[in-house]
Amino acid sequence: MARATVLGAGMVGSMIAADLASQGFSVTVADRSEGNLAKAVARGAGKVTAARADLSDASAIRSLVSGSDVVVGALSSRLGFAALGAVIDAGKHYCDISFMAEDFQELDARARERGVTVVTDCGVAPGMSHILSAHGARMLDDCREIEIYVGGLPRERRWPFDYKAGFAPSDVIEEYVRPARLVEHGRVVVRPALSEPELMDFEGVGTLEAFNTDGLRSLTTTLPVPFMKEKTLRYPGHIELMRVMRETGLFSQDEIDVGGVRVRPLDVTSALLFPKWTYQPGEADLTVMRVTAAGTRGGVPVTHRWDMLDFYDPRTDATSMSRTTAFPCAIVAGLIASGKFRRPGVNPPERLAEAPGVVSEILAGHEARGVHYRYRAS
Repeated sequence: MARATVLGAGMVGSMIAADLASQGFSVTVADRSEGNLAKAVARGAGKVTAARADLSDASAIRSLVSGSDVVVGALSSRLGFAALGAVIDAGKHYCDISFMAEDFQELDARARERGVTVVTDCGVAPGMSHILSAHGARMLDDCREIEIYVGGLPRERRWPFDYKAGFAPSDVIEEYVRPARLVEHGRVVVRPALSEPELMDFEGVGTLEAFNTDGLRSLTTTLPVPFMKEKTLRYPGHIELMRVMRETGLFSQDEIDVGGVRVRPLDVTSALLFPKWTYQPGEADLTVMRVTAAGTRGGVPVTHRWDMLDFYDPRTDATSMSRTTAFPCAIVAGLIASGKFRRPGVNPPERLAEAPGVVSEILAGHEARGVHYRYRAS
């Protein structure tokens, strides 16, 4: 029986662990939180083993994964890069969704030296967004434009935010402050976060607003497409509210003096905001995404488009964001372990589109799990 270790037992990590167990892996999930581990074991229905560990300790990670055939990273972004290095040093294949701020390609040579296959950013976006973008581009003779629109939202809108966070709080606020890289006329350009708002209608959801975010990541260098952008989707009104909070300084990491006490506004904002942005047990969410690749085939203009709309699953008590993020990573980890995808080095997810039959397997895997990517060409 193949052995898998999952680093991180949060909402997504526990989903990945349960999915790998259903694929027939012997699964160990590691976390420092006893509460998270208990939930992950319960979700795994007795087929997942827990290991309490400090995953900020590289030596602990190397020891933990020593007997694994494949390792999966489901840690917060601040821990992702160090964990990636530790797993590579242990000589283990790795699939990761930590969405680290560092340049993971810096570890490519080290992974090649050890002969291990690593796929990073392998969630829904980045992840499926990148895979489908590259797949769409390869279906064209000349791809001129890639557009990605994606968002995770509560199914029921509630004042005052009309929003709740489906992933790490620090990573949510990062979307509102990190400048967004886009590609225009073949060159990388930078736009402010929350910029260039537009309204769009999505079947089954209604009207949403979209704004620039830094989600293209590796696509800016791996795909030779002259126009590319990624935008995040929220219910209308969210952009203006976040702009006001940002310009007030509530997202700043620079300390200020408050009554003789030094505090970071971001810490205060997070402490006040995220209890209100946390999903309650059984509260329904949704994930919506659209990926388009436009260009020509045989001299004829063609646009390839994939739409995905997914909802909270009450049967398994799984949020849509945890499902749509976990499934790509679990599926690809299975492909790596089985040898169906092996490319030594650190691979961004779009590289999966270069392997024959892999995109079809990934899409079929989603269908089997109840997540549907509807394709249309025009």
